[in-house]
Amino acid sequence: MAAARNLFYVTFLNRQRARKLDVRQLRKTAMALLGELQVAKAELGVTFVADKEMTLVNETFLQHEGSTDVITFDHTPEQESRRKVVRDAIHGELFICVDEAIRQAKRFRTTWQSELTRYIVHGVLHLLGHDDHRAADRLKMKREENRLVRKLASLKP
Repeated sequence: MAAARNLFYVTFLNRQRARKLDVRQLRKTAMALLGELQVAKAELGVTFVADKEMTLVNETFLQHEGSTDVITFDHTPEQESRRKVVRDAIHGELFICVDEAIRQAKRFRTTWQSELTRYIVHGVLHLLGHDDHRAADRLKMKREENRLVRKLASLKP
C-alpha cells in the first residue's frame, strides 16, 4: 500500500520593491516547514508587502496602528478553528512586511532573508493553532519558532 501524500498548495505574491525575493528558496523553505510540522494538507498564500500596505492591512483588519512583521489570516472553517488543539491541516494566508524584516535583521544582526523565514514559521504556527497572547503560550511558541528556524537554516545550501 502506498503512503499517503501530503497536499500542499502554497502561493507567493510579491507586492514590494525593497528587495528581490528568491521565491524558489522561499517555496523550498515553506515545503520543508510543512513537512517538519507533519502538516497533512495546506492551502497557504504568502504575500510580501512594504510598510505602506502592511499598515493598511493592520489598521483595516486588526485595528492596530502602524506596520508590523507578519499578519496571519486563518481561513479554516469556524468549527475547526475554534478547537484549541493543534491542527494537522491549514488554510490561510500570511502578509509579510519585507521593510520590517530589513529593520529587524539589522537590530538582531541577522539577514533579512532569515527574518522572512522566521515570519513564515510564526504565521504557520498560528495557523496550526499556536497562540502568543499569554506569556506562557508566547514562550512556548517562541521556543518552537526558534527550533524550526534553526532546523530550516540547516537545510539551506
